[in-house]
Amino acid sequence: MVEVTTDPTLLERPIEVRSGVSGIERPLALLDAVRENAEPLLNLANRHVVSARQFDRETLVQLSRLAADMERQPTLLHQPLSGKIMITAFYEPSTRTRLSFESAWHRLGGDVISITDPLTTGIAKGESLRDVAEMFSSYGDLVVLRDNSEGAIYETLNGLRIPIINAGNGIDEHPTQALADLYAIFKWRPDLATASPKEKVRIGIIGTPARMRTVRSLLILLSMISHAIEEVVVINHDDDLFDDGQREELEASGLNLNTESNLASVLPDLDIVYINSIAWVGDTFERLTGDLRLTADSPLKEGAIVLHPLARGPELDVTLDSTPHNWYFAQARGAVFIRMALLTCITSRISQVVDVPLPAATVNEKTQTQ
Repeated sequence: MVEVTTDPTLLERPIEVRSGVSGIERPLALLDAVRENAEPLLNLANRHVVSARQFDRETLVQLSRLAADMERQPTLLHQPLSGKIMITAFYEPSTRTRLSFESAWHRLGGDVISITDPLTTGIAKGESLRDVAEMFSSYGDLVVLRDNSEGAIYETLNGLRIPIINAGNGIDEHPTQALADLYAIFKWRPDLATASPKEKVRIGIIGTPARMRTVRSLLILLSMISHAIEEVVVINHDDDLFDDGQREELEASGLNLNTESNLASVLPDLDIVYINSIAWVGDTFERLTGDLRLTADSPLKEGAIVLHPLARGPELDVTLDSTPHNWYFAQARGAVFIRMALLTCITSRISQVVDVPLPAATVNEKTQTQ
């Protein structure tokens, strides 16, 4: 007989709606703080999303507002993507990114077809990515691609006639993870999404910007709200943290960047702590080592939040899960809704969920016929 280690009383009581996860109840605060202006979202129609650089501040704010509206009412009365097909091609392991994209698409009423191993495709027989892209264009309306090669998404672009979303390309970027990160931050402090935040924040990033795609994309988005940030401190024992020109680009955008090797010395002053220990390198990954880890005993500032793109290792101890600092579960949950918002915009279906201004040409045509 298998030894049971779970509390047996858990099997005897009904499942309850989980409560106590920070951030789940916060969409309304963001909706109250930000005035709706869907016009910037119209520019996302039929666009690829490959880099965080493609966004601007107002688009980020309005995407987050739309996500909050969808999180407030996750079961949509009208499903705008009915009849649409998304292809998820994940050539590298994934739990949250793939499932959140598929959950988002299903919640919007669409259907999904998936590839989880390139060895099951024509790529294993030498088929080019350009030819694979031609098939994507024939079989779906949008493709989400993850590959451990930085260049694969750009090769695939050459043969596509449908939008593609970068779900992680090697150590380069992961733009929609950064959208989920920023959405969590805006829900925590909705005033940071406005032009005049009540108080600037200090953000600590435990990681390596040159080799961690989530950190690279997040820093790019943070540079777009630099007016709300007092300082970003990159915490790492390594001295070689940035690619050539990476730090200069971020600082030129107005981001105040500093580095620190001693986590304990800066932790009590940080409002947001973003930690990620994994950097994918080819077919394997590397982790941060040493004392760069967080536990319930870490000297976190009262009211500070901890974010992590997950999957986690020993750098983020489970003792933090039951504390108010835990915003990483809400961060993962919110990824579904920010991706719902993005997918609705890319597929040109935003007018089915919010009121949007008609293009000038359409208004003129209607006026002439009256």
